[in-house]
Amino acid sequence: MKCDQCDKPAVVHEVVIQNGNKLEMHLCADHAAAKGYILPTVPVTQILQQFAAAGKSIKAQKAAARRCDACGLTFAEFRQTGRFGCASCYDAFMPSVAAIIERAQSGAVSHRGRTPKRIEGQADRAAIRRQLIKEIEAAVAAEQYERAASLQGRLQQLGLGKKPPTEPTE
Repeated sequence: MKCDQCDKPAVVHEVVIQNGNKLEMHLCADHAAAKGYILPTVPVTQILQQFAAAGKSIKAQKAAARRCDACGLTFAEFRQTGRFGCASCYDAFMPSVAAIIERAQSGAVSHRGRTPKRIEGQADRAAIRRQLIKEIEAAVAAEQYERAASLQGRLQQLGLGKKPPTEPTE
């Protein structure tokens, strides 16, 4: 598109609607500067890329500076060694570690491999219990209380859930 006042390419395009009338204005850099428009000297895409890169580096710095309260291990040290310092490190670094585990296991966040024979049944029961609890929470969130109650009954029937506390009789 060309400038409305000369044959140079237009760099400012403005549409103004006044009293129902649409007015379009196309100006080259020279005429835009004369009208008081401030034009960026750097392309907008480059500014946005620099802004995004700065945000990522700040986020990475904060994650690397995170420290376990129990043993003092930093996330940067964990990344270098690949080992936690104590059991509390799992909780301290969980958001970042979950993403690493997910990438390493092709999207899986729970164990998908073989289970030792001695705990095979226990692991299956634990997985079923976790799944039923998730379904119960989703049903309650969706206000599907009958479904939640039936899932709770199924959990108790399988012997996986906690039985509700009994009311003390007077």
